[in-house]
Amino acid sequence: MPNVRNMIAGRHAEPHGTERYRAVNPANLSDEIADYAFSSAEDIDQAVAAARHAYAGWRARTAAQRAEILMLAGATLQSRAASLGALMTREMGKPLPEAIAEVGYAGRVLQFYAAEAQRPIGEVLASGRPDVHYYTQREPLGAVGLITPWNFPFSIPCWKLGPALVTGNSVVWKPAPHHPFCSQALLDCLLEAGLPDGVVNLVHGGVQAGAAIVAHRGLPAISFTGSTPVGQSIFRDVSARLGRAQCEMGGKNGLYVHRSADLGRAVTLAMEGGFRSAGQKCTATSRVLVDRAVLAEFTDMFVARVSALPVGDPAAPGIFMGPVVDDRQFAKVRGAIETAITAGQTLATGGLGRPSEDGYFIAPTVFTGVAAHSLLAQNEIFGPVVALLPVDGIEEAISVLNGTEYGLSATIVTTDLIAAQRFARDAECGVINVNLPTAGVEMHAPFGGWKGSGLGQPEQGLKILEFYTHWRSVAMNFS
Repeated sequence: MPNVRNMIAGRHAEPHGTERYRAVNPANLSDEIADYAFSSAEDIDQAVAAARHAYAGWRARTAAQRAEILMLAGATLQSRAASLGALMTREMGKPLPEAIAEVGYAGRVLQFYAAEAQRPIGEVLASGRPDVHYYTQREPLGAVGLITPWNFPFSIPCWKLGPALVTGNSVVWKPAPHHPFCSQALLDCLLEAGLPDGVVNLVHGGVQAGAAIVAHRGLPAISFTGSTPVGQSIFRDVSARLGRAQCEMGGKNGLYVHRSADLGRAVTLAMEGGFRSAGQKCTATSRVLVDRAVLAEFTDMFVARVSALPVGDPAAPGIFMGPVVDDRQFAKVRGAIETAITAGQTLATGGLGRPSEDGYFIAPTVFTGVAAHSLLAQNEIFGPVVALLPVDGIEEAISVLNGTEYGLSATIVTTDLIAAQRFARDAECGVINVNLPTAGVEMHAPFGGWKGSGLGQPEQGLKILEFYTHWRSVAMNFS
């Protein structure tokens, strides 16, 4: 096996932590990817020092010069989409077509932020004082910390790296430990494009390394994507040290099947949203709210489609769903299914039977007749489990939809314009979809959750540029 090493100041460095991690192919547990040490607090100190040292030179480059590197790195990612997609499939189990598409999308994200370098970074204001020229400009923060999850090894890091770098910041980046070689491959694309040493420093690690990044006073800003409890803790800790935090967190996303819906379309949207990537998306559909007028027909169609989904080796052709990512996630999802069964929830398909003993496979699972207050309808599972909840009309649907601590994404499937407008107005979520899946965002639009799904600035789009910059106002008397 190749060694897993940090990349600090442009040089490979062995992590020095006492904790180790064994990464395996979740679809073939005998296929060991790496066994490596996590980073220590001293490793994080070195990475922060390297980022701070590189910051001045990176900031001094013009935005267009920084953009050139992002543009080239994005093109390199796109040219390597097939090979890097295969690497992703092996490291975290995403079906190959999805993985290849993600790598290509990540390249376009870098290019999107490269194009933003051409926009104005300030404005000229009229002063109320004579002979005063008044203008504003955005300035980078310095070295920033990025903590990214395992479910999107390329696109989520690029959501953060793109705006952080194009605005002139340097970076300490800690990805999830499941896919160490995907992370290195992404950084390699940036380095090959001409990124100076130390501008991005890659540190592998777990909870302790993440805590060292969050606590480090040399990092004025932290961007995190992950679970709600961890995000809330990070936001509190960074705010307490007068830093800036941006946290994208969990979801319990609902898809509402209105009585006017095209049921075939509704079934497809619920299936795509619920079971792509084995449900391991913060925007995955985990609740399907169905008007009683169409409940029986929708349930029969949905259960039949889900029962027939091909599950297996994510590198094989025609596979819709692969495994969950690791033993911890496997135990969590199985535990949620077992708890629901014990509580008397009606299992329509899937459940505790394993499609394969070779990996962390869980059958696509559907429960019907689920009560809105049940654990199954309230807790984020982050796996291939969908709960069907009967509702009596749009009033109850919106009430049930809003009745969780989360507020990330929601969908209504309808041909009724009034219902669509009402849903879009009253659903307490940061992302609303009409006749589209709950999962799926566009890079130029702000992406952020309400309530327990997000804290701080929304991700993506132009809004995130605010997070990575200070505003400076300059008043100049020229008389």
